[in-house]
Amino acid sequence: MDIKVLAEAIGFEYSGESVEITAMNTLSDASSSQLSFVANKKYVSEVESTKAGFILIEEALLSYVPKDTVALVCENPYMMMAKASKYFAPSYVEANQNPPVIGKNCQISERANIENGAVIGDNCTVLAGAYIGSMVQMGNNVVIHPNVTVYRDTVIGNDCMIHSGSVIGADGFGFATTALGTHVKIYQNGNVVLEDDVEIGSNTTVDCAVFGSTLLKEGVRIDNLVQIGHNCVIGEYSVVVAQAGVAGSTKLGRNVVMGGQTAIAGHLEIAPFTNFAARSGVTRSIKEPNKTFGGFPLMEQRTWLKLQAKLARLIK
Repeated sequence: MDIKVLAEAIGFEYSGESVEITAMNTLSDASSSQLSFVANKKYVSEVESTKAGFILIEEALLSYVPKDTVALVCENPYMMMAKASKYFAPSYVEANQNPPVIGKNCQISERANIENGAVIGDNCTVLAGAYIGSMVQMGNNVVIHPNVTVYRDTVIGNDCMIHSGSVIGADGFGFATTALGTHVKIYQNGNVVLEDDVEIGSNTTVDCAVFGSTLLKEGVRIDNLVQIGHNCVIGEYSVVVAQAGVAGSTKLGRNVVMGGQTAIAGHLEIAPFTNFAARSGVTRSIKEPNKTFGGFPLMEQRTWLKLQAKLARLIK
């Protein structure tokens, strides 16, 4: 989209030359033909190193913009990003793509719906009521149970299994709010990637990334009724138990275990081999591996158990 046309469409001033913007992306991943944004001072280091051609930014952070990047100064970059995201969102269906490609020895139900552009590997099973969106790439030996929905551009590795009713690639929960309290949708321009040997239980949701990918790494096990937010990374062989949730942009290291109903806030990092007891409330990053936590406010599980014992004695 021409930058002048975009400026007029979303309502910021631009008086430079006409340049085509090919996509929106994060500060760290954007190229010279792409648009990015910054809405928080804590990302100043990423502003200084960005390769983005254009960046939506507040005037107070203008001095951090590299000389090869055009600064688009506005009062609310987050709102401008939300408005711009609509113009770069992919279409829901790619009708002009080639018919789906199905590998050898697959069992595809007549009542499954597979959109154009999808590629399904060998020895896969897709059962009744499943929907496989445009441009989905699926490896070998994958099982898709009834009524699973896989949104467009999702990548599924080998030997994966997704159980009934789960939704992979739905829009993440993202919006910008105006001064009057109305909400402007942030369109999700990324995808979901499941590496090899990932199993996802029934009625679980894994949200599409705003930009880039929501990533479930090799060997991950997700139970029923779990929510994985946009742009999360779930480390290798991690286990997430029923009714747990991970908010957007949080990264779990290898072999993290989340007990049932555990909730992890967004934009956190969890060290490898961390264990959370059931109903843990995680609001801070965990830097040291191989520890077990519980409760809310979060503390080491042994400390939490001692605290509960002391409280029990107080009320006798």
